[in-house]
Amino acid sequence: MNTYDGINLTATAAADTAPPLVEIQNLVKHFPITRGILIQRQVGAVQAVDGVSFTITQGETLGLVGESGCGKTTAGRTILGLYPATAGVVRIDGQDLMTAKGADMLAIRRKAQMIFQDPFASLNPRWTVNAIISEPLRVHKLFQSEQERSERVRDLLELVGLSPRLANRFPHEFSGGQRQRIGIARALASDPEFIVCDEPISALDVSIQAQVVNLLEDLQDQLGLTYLFIAHDLSMVRHICDRVAVMYLGKLVELAQKDELYENPLHPYTQALLSAVPLPDPAAARRQRRIILEGDVPSPSNPPPGCRFHTRCPRTGDRCAESEPVWRDAGGEHFVACHSV
Repeated sequence: MNTYDGINLTATAAADTAPPLVEIQNLVKHFPITRGILIQRQVGAVQAVDGVSFTITQGETLGLVGESGCGKTTAGRTILGLYPATAGVVRIDGQDLMTAKGADMLAIRRKAQMIFQDPFASLNPRWTVNAIISEPLRVHKLFQSEQERSERVRDLLELVGLSPRLANRFPHEFSGGQRQRIGIARALASDPEFIVCDEPISALDVSIQAQVVNLLEDLQDQLGLTYLFIAHDLSMVRHICDRVAVMYLGKLVELAQKDELYENPLHPYTQALLSAVPLPDPAAARRQRRIILEGDVPSPSNPPPGCRFHTRCPRTGDRCAESEPVWRDAGGEHFVACHSV
């Protein structure tokens, strides 16, 4: 059972039936800042992710939201080992990513894949669709012959809503939505259990976004997938996610079931984020009180002492600048780190 400061972070209902598929404990990722030409010396560090802990159960979708630069994408890439973690524990299906090497690391990478944000930059322009999707099959030695791999590629293309006849085309011949479907097919090629969706719809036309989200939901139902869904669109996060974690300047500030978080946000930062979500009802939109945060997000290379949000918080006090708030359960598996709650 995963804990953080003595608190169980796994949803109660899920924890009673099965252990979490993904366990993150005090994850830290700092990028060193160096100076010098011939001899470089470290003069600081960008604290992109600083002590993040959560769990994700099998078949669950956890949303990770926050402003640009808060560390969401870095957290997702560090969880998959694309960035080496500075400190912390990452376990996927009970296997420790931090200590895995060789065949063990390859086994973890087969279970955990990523859908990237930019469908134009994430596909090799010199490779055909068949080569792109079949590459994981070759790496993990899932099929012996080229014919078997090609048949698997055709099946994957049909699974994501594309014609198998497109397998020999190149990425530049496809639209953004089609490219993202190719990226999804590539992520599914190794038959993973866990997928990090790094803002998979933010680069797509609005008319295509709903189609891709519906596809991800259908695939989750069919294949029993588990998602970490990183996004800016809070309306879409509420639609697709089971729980939502809010991140600010490298730290989690709130975590709860989606309806609980949206209807009863406790942290001032979460309240400000939700106040900016457009409402379809004009009457409700007029009644909504928009919270405007003053100032800019501090530099992650020099975060403020105490609560990192206190420089912009409308409820800040003396204690906020002196000590970091404790991550605690506010009741009903609703976790928050705030002195004023």
